[in-house]
Amino acid sequence: MNEQLNQPGQPPASPEFSAATPPPPGGFAHRAAPEERFSFSGRGSEYFRIWIVNLLLSLVTLGIYSAWAKVRRQRYFYDNTSVAGTSFEYHGNAFAILKGRIVAFVLLAAYNFAFKSSPLIGLAIMLAFALAVPWLIWRSLQFKLYNSSYRGIRFGFRGKAGGIYLNYLLLPVLTVFSLYLLTPFTHQRIKRYQHGESRFGTSHFSFHASVGGFYKTYLLGLGIFFAGLIAILLLGGGAVFARGTDFDGSEFFSFGLMLFAVYVWAFMILPLFFTLLQNLIWNNTRLGEHRFSSRMRWPRLMFIAFTNIVGIVFTLGLYTPFAQIRTLRYRIESMSLLPAGNLDEFIADNAPQGSATGEGFSDLLDFDLSL
Repeated sequence: MNEQLNQPGQPPASPEFSAATPPPPGGFAHRAAPEERFSFSGRGSEYFRIWIVNLLLSLVTLGIYSAWAKVRRQRYFYDNTSVAGTSFEYHGNAFAILKGRIVAFVLLAAYNFAFKSSPLIGLAIMLAFALAVPWLIWRSLQFKLYNSSYRGIRFGFRGKAGGIYLNYLLLPVLTVFSLYLLTPFTHQRIKRYQHGESRFGTSHFSFHASVGGFYKTYLLGLGIFFAGLIAILLLGGGAVFARGTDFDGSEFFSFGLMLFAVYVWAFMILPLFFTLLQNLIWNNTRLGEHRFSSRMRWPRLMFIAFTNIVGIVFTLGLYTPFAQIRTLRYRIESMSLLPAGNLDEFIADNAPQGSATGEGFSDLLDFDLSL
């Protein structure tokens, strides 16, 4: 489960905005069971009470309560997210989360102050920080999945540390040196590692989106953004710069209006990019033989994002929990499970035998990153 957790049905998205790809050769031509839609029953008024208490107690305790706040928030989201008539459960321990956050705080503090004392010490701390972050992400993935369950069966993460350092350290460094031309490739490899190494009971997830699919998604998003940007500059900038340096008040107003239009256009493109990515990722994810479907639509998500910003601004931030619930509901309810067979039999086959698998993970550190 993420956050990014991303989220909640709508009719099928148009091809250019769905980023859906057909199943690979050998995929399933027919489903043996009806589609199961994800649903989200959370309400803004309920979550507001949790949000405001979490915020106040975190402030009073100088952030210490934030670990307990996260557990309350996650349990609310999980309890209100369901598929096939059953909701998910979150079992995270606040003390384990607090330990992870203390480690993160110490690392960040050491990183920020090291260069003030000595450049050599600063470089050493920076290297230690770079080596520690992938390990913390690895433990975070283990913690979050092991502490999530459905119908009494835990999720899990089987990925090895070597995969974490390859996907979260080596590839990002290479991406920087490539002037970010490798960004879609690195993104695909990270999602393949995350999804491909995750499991539900004894069944494993798999990820089938290609590198080419990620490049198409990035190029489509960037292409639409730059097309709109050029149109704004041509329409708004032509009149401004035609006068050269002979500006008066109206030209300064036009220039400010043009910059505002660029900002609004960038804000409108973000929902498009998130829509493309969620649809691409989940339309190419499977659990055993079962497939997932995501049908997010850009206009709907853009409307939600725009009205959320308006609500947050006019309420001085108090609309934030309502905005989070609206976005989460749409993202979750855009998701479906496409069973390849009887779900009850699948659940029974994945029921834990003897002691729970991964019991040793119960005290894992949690590093609160949005993965």
